[in-house]
Amino acid sequence: MATLLYNNLPSLRPSRAFNSVLNEMLRDTLPSQKAPADSFLPQADIVESPEGFELHLMLPGVAKGNVKIDFQDGKLTVSGERKAPEVIENGPRFRRVESGYGTFSRTFQLPETVDVTSIEAQLVDGVLRLNLPFDSKKVTKHQIEVR
Repeated sequence: MATLLYNNLPSLRPSRAFNSVLNEMLRDTLPSQKAPADSFLPQADIVESPEGFELHLMLPGVAKGNVKIDFQDGKLTVSGERKAPEVIENGPRFRRVESGYGTFSRTFQLPETVDVTSIEAQLVDGVLRLNLPFDSKKVTKHQIEVR
């Protein structure tokens, strides 16, 4: 016969899951970052359409002048820097840092079907959008009929 455990006293049931209690206890023991890092890795999204690829890099707070885009040997490299706010001795100080500051660099291997001479870049609302159109002169897929 199986034993069933039942708590018929709702006031004695834990009001939170064990994981949340454990997380709260351990939060203060983990080292916290109270100063901006030297570098960060921006998040990227890649979308494919019939016309080509669109690459989105999340760069909040990065000025257009601080972004550099290079293409060499089939690789597209986006690099730059987001400067951290200056820390004043008796002024406000960081209590927690989750934003990315410092230098960044992302490299993407482009397929041969991309027309690198027609790549366009636009930085709007903290998102760098790179339009990577397909080269209409290159044939990547062709079916040959047998006679």
